[in-house]
Amino acid sequence: MKRKILIPTDFSKNATQALHYAIKLYKNDHCIFYLLNVFSSPSNFMDSITRMEPGSELYETAKLNSENGLAKTYDMIAMTEYENPKHEFKTVSVFNNPIEAIKNIVDQKDIEMIVMGTKGETHSRATAFGSTAIYVMEKVRNCPVIVVPQKAKIELPKEIVFPTNYKMHYKRRELSYLIDIAKNSDATIIILHVCEENELDKTQKANKQLLEDILEGCNYKFHDLSHNNVMSAINIFVESRGSNMVSFINKKHTFFGSILSNALVKEISFHVNVPILAMHDLRN
Repeated sequence: MKRKILIPTDFSKNATQALHYAIKLYKNDHCIFYLLNVFSSPSNFMDSITRMEPGSELYETAKLNSENGLAKTYDMIAMTEYENPKHEFKTVSVFNNPIEAIKNIVDQKDIEMIVMGTKGETHSRATAFGSTAIYVMEKVRNCPVIVVPQKAKIELPKEIVFPTNYKMHYKRRELSYLIDIAKNSDATIIILHVCEENELDKTQKANKQLLEDILEGCNYKFHDLSHNNVMSAINIFVESRGSNMVSFINKKHTFFGSILSNALVKEISFHVNVPILAMHDLRN
């Protein structure tokens, strides 16, 4: 059975980087990669709705640019060392807003993973994720997403950091994508506990044991790190060890509200060079 991977693209270098990363990550798997470009008018989307009826000059020009861009991307793949007989590529050009377009194709094609680059217009640390990537991780809750920064190396992860406070009761199916990537890449999962208290309480101990049970058969290690700032701790840990990926469970209304808010995203620097795997709390 072929994996179905969605690669949203705006034809930027960042989007191309994400495509190459996905091809590398799934090099041993039979995959269909859906290259999605969402087009609208150069102005805002609501303006597009009123001005870009199918058949209008604006609509047809934007559609042609989208299709030509996808054709060039397709040709680029065929002419590079990334060509793989196990991989099939399909292009999708749609008029919509990006989030709705991604949601639709995830449902229609039964997509199992989204791999996307960071926003191409700026490379500053404050906006390295880009608003679209943030929205996809927050809003597309029935599919995990890997966000690939422009500076990320095109290589299989060998160490995946999974930060936790052991306060969340994990379920096996929520971590299945992390386990799958770790096993396929022969990577070690580092369960990183940034210590807030000196000792774990009864619930935390139970959740830690549950993680051990879920990760049985994987290479994994536990690490404790004392620090008063979670983001700084993750940053220091990833940079000092040369880890290749960071993975989170996105608990609705909590994870992005507390960690990736506009105010705090400026503090996050580890993601500039390391891909992020965002999975979802399936109980929301």
